[in-house]
Amino acid sequence: MSRRARFDINIPAEQMLAYYQGIAREVSVMSYDGRRIEFPADKLRPFMDHQGVRGVFELEFDDQHRFVALHRIE
Repeated sequence: MSRRARFDINIPAEQMLAYYQGIAREVSVMSYDGRRIEFPADKLRPFMDHQGVRGVFELEFDDQHRFVALHRIE
């Protein structure tokens, strides 16, 4: 069974560079339902553009809280 968490992200390109270079390895966000969610920063790479990463995302994880997928909703 998969579990999901939705959240907003607004990471400017300059800050995203630290993630891209491996200086920062984890992203920590607050989901809409109040949970603190952490996941590997490299999962955001497909969503990065010249402005950074922005939007509403949904993180899918398994029963052991391991990453399954990340989707941009808006």
